[in-house]
Amino acid sequence: MIFRQVFDNKSSTYTYIIASAKGREAVIIDPVIENVNVYIRLLNELDLKLVKVIDTHIHADHVTGASDLKIKTSCATVMGENTPAEAVDIKLKDQETIKIDKLEIKAIYTPGHTSDSYSFLMDNYLFSGDTLLINGTGRTDFQNGNSKEAYNSIFNRLLKLPENTILYPGHDYNGKKSSTIGYEKKFNPRLQVKDSDEYVELMSSLNLAKPKLIDINVSKNIKLGAN
Repeated sequence: MIFRQVFDNKSSTYTYIIASAKGREAVIIDPVIENVNVYIRLLNELDLKLVKVIDTHIHADHVTGASDLKIKTSCATVMGENTPAEAVDIKLKDQETIKIDKLEIKAIYTPGHTSDSYSFLMDNYLFSGDTLLINGTGRTDFQNGNSKEAYNSIFNRLLKLPENTILYPGHDYNGKKSSTIGYEKKFNPRLQVKDSDEYVELMSSLNLAKPKLIDINVSKNIKLGAN
């Protein structure tokens, strides 16, 4: 399998390029618009044809490169069915699987960070978007976020996966590239709560600043980054 993890310094976003082998079809998860040419260069170097681009949710801290990639490669855009983005080509239901060459990727509806957040599972690779982070979890205080839903998504869905499932988050702010479900269960400080009420209380006490360009980014991302 071909796997590349690309980091965006400005937004601390991880983008993932995946294909089963050289010369095959590829998928990109959570592209950043400023890095589209980087992705295309990598695709060319690896002799890959981009067929699908997935966004885990409507992002607030960067503009997606989905529209640009569709224009430049004729790929299809993919999101979960709860997305407010009407321009999406393929909207996946919870537990629905898409096939890209020899790869199978399953959508898991994980609301809480936003109401349209999905995680994507490929074999034992979990692409969790902003729902579950390394030593953290996605904030729940904007875009129809809900801490109780986030608790359910994390504890009753993602943490039920095998402990050796490799976690690839949508962001990391400390240089970490991956983790495992087992590690996060034991050591993630946000997950050391006894119930959903304690988690809600924890999340309500964070008092985080809103992303500087949230209104602009969200409005652009509802159009998949198109001008």
